[in-house]
Amino acid sequence: MPLLARPAEPQFARLPPRRAMIAANVDVLVVGGGPAGLAAAMGAADSGASVLLAERYGFLGGNATAALVMPLMSFHTDRQVLESGEGKLFPEDHGPGEPVIGGVLVRLLERLIAARGGVRPSKDTGYVVPFDPEVFKGVALDLLDEAGVTLLLHAFASDALIKDAQLDGVVFETKSGPLVVRARAIVDATGDGDIAARSGAPYDIGRDEDGLVQPMTLMFRVGDFHREAFLAYAREHPDQWRGVYGLWELVRKATEAGELDLPREDILFFATPHPREVSVNSTRIIEALGTEVWDLTRAEWIGRRQMRQIAAFLRKYVPGFEDAYVMQSGVQVGVRETRRIQGEYRLTAADILSARKFDDVIARGTYPVDIHNPAGRGTTLKKLPPGEAYDIPYRCLLPQRTDNLLVAGRCISGTHEAHSSYRVMPIAMATGHAAGIAAAIAARTRKASRELDVAQIQSELLRQGANLGLDRSRNA
Repeated sequence: MPLLARPAEPQFARLPPRRAMIAANVDVLVVGGGPAGLAAAMGAADSGASVLLAERYGFLGGNATAALVMPLMSFHTDRQVLESGEGKLFPEDHGPGEPVIGGVLVRLLERLIAARGGVRPSKDTGYVVPFDPEVFKGVALDLLDEAGVTLLLHAFASDALIKDAQLDGVVFETKSGPLVVRARAIVDATGDGDIAARSGAPYDIGRDEDGLVQPMTLMFRVGDFHREAFLAYAREHPDQWRGVYGLWELVRKATEAGELDLPREDILFFATPHPREVSVNSTRIIEALGTEVWDLTRAEWIGRRQMRQIAAFLRKYVPGFEDAYVMQSGVQVGVRETRRIQGEYRLTAADILSARKFDDVIARGTYPVDIHNPAGRGTTLKKLPPGEAYDIPYRCLLPQRTDNLLVAGRCISGTHEAHSSYRVMPIAMATGHAAGIAAAIAARTRKASRELDVAQIQSELLRQGANLGLDRSRNA
């Protein structure tokens, strides 16, 4: 099948001028209904702001639901529970970790668990949270309803509305034509930093040496998995399975037989709340950028072909998968890395690995530096010191060159290496929670986001149950 590629010498067509209906004027507009956007909307609403959340799909959850990024990774200290950096499928006898994220994340998890759509993090889960994406969608709707957040679905954010050199609102493409939502403060929770980029904020993409980003992955769920048969194989071949990843010898055999052609050397899968199901994280699409439609088209094409190879490999080669079938794939390919908006501070790998503390902390993380090789095989994993967590300063949420916009989630300000840690969904929720609260305060006080008193943001975060670790000493 021929794929449309970027023209080598593009030509352009002039479009006629158009009008857009003003759909709403609110205190806070949150763009993107993924984990960061959910937390931002709830944080802003709980702070007393009128909030509208706009989402491109007809459901909430972002990568958690549209891309099936499962499970929620660990947000606990004691990295000994994470041999692979990706969590554990089977229990091991490690000591308890300390959770370092609270607030909206905990509210979401409690609802998921109560609805039998999530598993409480513990040593039995490797401190990750297996969840059911369909339950996630419903729980997210309930939480926003209870918070009083106004919802706009099927709305793709296409441009920023600039008035008097300032961001005034966002343009959305919809089945009803273009719409504009104006707001006193805006949170960019698009993951790609779309609104910040459209507003003129500078950004970085990829690693310094060549601009390559971490590979994309099409996630999928496999049913009719026979857990005990696989456990027996894992016990008999301890050198071939480590927690949630492995099967190196079987992958080699299938590759040599021409039945598997992947730019990775192993298979990675996770448990879900359902015992006869696993979530497979094994496709790898390299040299593709999630902000380019040409690359996204190619990524979907490659990812679905890799998925079929992997499903056939599991059935033929791996005990416990003889009857397995693909029951669901992501609505879209999972994107790990695109834009990193340049903020007032750029978080670094050294900050993370030294568990650095900041006076303007608004979120914390414990996830390791975890870089899937942008060029192909291999994964780099560097853990934090045992029992430690790092701080994310408020300055990472403040894009340069714009005043009434905050960024949240994986597009916050940091290096390629630091991004590989803070990109995971629990940390995205923590930065989203902080961005939403800051936006609400900015809207109420009529101040620019960079002029806010960080102590006021921290106080409201703590009131809403966030964990900032403020009992420990700080260094700016």
